Amino acid sequence: MPPALRHIDTWIFDLDNTLYPASADLFAQIDRRMTAFVAARLGLAHDAAFRVQKGYFHAHGTTLAGLMAEHGVEPHAFLADVHAVEMDVLEHDAPLVAAIARLPGRKLVFTNGDAPYATRVLDRLGLAASFEAIHDIHAMQLRPKPAASAYQGLCDARRIEPTRALFADDMIRNLAPAKAIGMTTLWIDNGSEQGPEPDRGGIDYTATALTPWLHRLLEDQ
Repeated sequence: MPPALRHIDTWIFDLDNTLYPASADLFAQIDRRMTAFVAARLGLAHDAAFRVQKGYFHAHGTTLAGLMAEHGVEPHAFLADVHAVEMDVLEHDAPLVAAIARLPGRKLVFTNGDAPYATRVLDRLGLAASFEAIHDIHAMQLRPKPAASAYQGLCDARRIEPTRALFADDMIRNLAPAKAIGMTTLWIDNGSEQGPEPDRGGIDYTATALTPWLHRLLEDQ
């Protein structure tokens, strides 16, 4: 690897808008289903439900975390509902599969979604056999990124030395806690960042898409 990354032996990837391009707009389907869930659960019109949903996202890390804290929503029912989306917008990504296969060391997915949904996405991309584990919202004890406990829990459960790990995510706020415990960070700057841009102090590398960045990295060997 390039000298600055030769110490990395664990590669950790967010799922949505990181392992597939934001242009696929898969998360837009989930977003609409979350708004509909909030509207039905709280008896709100669409626009009011959308505002509540986004408010919970920014205040609690995920819409689910806000619904659990404020309304006692059962997480399994919520996740099953909002993840009931079509995957036809995703395609097999042979270049990404090849690049991840060439990375030296361990590879994991770290997602605020649940494992059944993540598995469907990975299957569609051709990445089903590419990762050692999916560390999902249940493995985080329902305390999602960017909660510090999510990152420490990942490292403890998977026996990861954070100073030897690289974490890639499309949300800047999810990178800061990783950087704080010593991880090298990669921001996938693809336009999915929502709201005012957070401080970039937790970012080591920036790429507009994961696959080209990995191929450039591997070509430098």
